[in-house]
Amino acid sequence: MTEVNFDDITSYQRYKLMASLIVPRPIALVTTISAEGIVNAAPFSMFNMVGEDPPILMISINRLSDGRLKDTAANILHNQEFVVHMSDEPMAQKMHNCGEAFPSDVNELTEVGLTAVPSHCVAPPRIQEAPIAFECVLHETLETPSRYVFIGRIKWLAARDGLIDTQAWRVNLREYSPVARFGASFYTRTTDRFALSDKADQAATVSTAIDHM
Repeated sequence: MTEVNFDDITSYQRYKLMASLIVPRPIALVTTISAEGIVNAAPFSMFNMVGEDPPILMISINRLSDGRLKDTAANILHNQEFVVHMSDEPMAQKMHNCGEAFPSDVNELTEVGLTAVPSHCVAPPRIQEAPIAFECVLHETLETPSRYVFIGRIKWLAARDGLIDTQAWRVNLREYSPVARFGASFYTRTTDRFALSDKADQAATVSTAIDHM
């Protein structure tokens, strides 16, 4: 076994190990609006759901090397609203391009060729090409020396037509194929899937097999 004492290595070395081992990670493509009214869009893979009651999710955003806040963090702190989008393969390259270091006065959606449409209950726009959009308000903030962790409360969900059955409250997983972040600059698809049965299902299968012997 390779043993690593995290107290003995640098923060960058810890980041390299954690970001390549805790995978795959879902990607949040986040839209915000600056104090000057400029739309910003940026992807973050330190992201996940936290709970359903209240419905909250988490985005962790590191500071820049000189200590300044990234535009997304500054915008969330300013107006406490943001929209989290899931990205699928058709829009993956444009999602990735939103991560480039554009100036603060540049609208990334316009630069990469994504389409902004009005949100239902927050000021930042949704992205038309995204299969899923969660409109969020800031629920809680955690600050560390290296980053901000934003807990967002989901106020509204918008989904591509045919993706959600709102009678059974089920997602049509055959039609939902978001991409995820793997280590370094690698991404992964979610189309290669398999199912595992629980113990009750296994016992029923064995019992049925015995009954037919």
